[in-house]
Amino acid sequence: MELSLFSYHQNSFSLLHKPFFSLPISGKRVPKRDPFLLQCHCTLSSSSNDDDNIKAAIVSLQHEARRVVLGSLLTAAAAMYISDVAEAASTSRRALRGAKIPETEFTTLPNGLKYYDLKVGSGLKAVKGSRVAVHYVAKWRGVTFMTSRQGLGVGGGTPYGFDIGQSERGNVLKGLDLGVEGMRVGGQRLLIVPPELAYGKKGVQEIPPNATIEVTIIL
Repeated sequence: MELSLFSYHQNSFSLLHKPFFSLPISGKRVPKRDPFLLQCHCTLSSSSNDDDNIKAAIVSLQHEARRVVLGSLLTAAAAMYISDVAEAASTSRRALRGAKIPETEFTTLPNGLKYYDLKVGSGLKAVKGSRVAVHYVAKWRGVTFMTSRQGLGVGGGTPYGFDIGQSERGNVLKGLDLGVEGMRVGGQRLLIVPPELAYGKKGVQEIPPNATIEVTIIL
């Protein structure tokens, strides 16, 4: 927008830096029929520079909007992650405290394995041949002797990964392998593992022969 100011006198134009008018020395009154008129001429100039500036402003606003949306998504993802960690930590604490559930509430399988679902997951189902990653807490007589949470607290640690069915080749504890089958991702299950599905007649380290153990699984 270019603004130009002109003065009008006796049908002639002069630029602003020239005198608007001169008063006569004689002191005569200026006739009212001959007033001085000021006219404002406003012209709208459109140039390629203006268009470029407008386009640049629009692009900048679009980038800023994308940054705001991305920031909101990252915040939501972080909140979900913190919630999952807190829930897993809470479950592990319950397991480490040795919360007792009556065996009458457990489901007993033909192989002697007993399980109780602390939480039923809503994700994919673990079936034979599928790859799973679980957190676990293993106990004997209420004392934890093995856990995936070791070293980083009840909310940390590295999950244990294996293919369901590997126990047939001796690559994973039978009770853990059979116990995770049928769970869904997000689920939590408590197992009572008989000796034949645990360490059998030989035992291992501090676990004596023919020992029944308890394992809490978080898928």
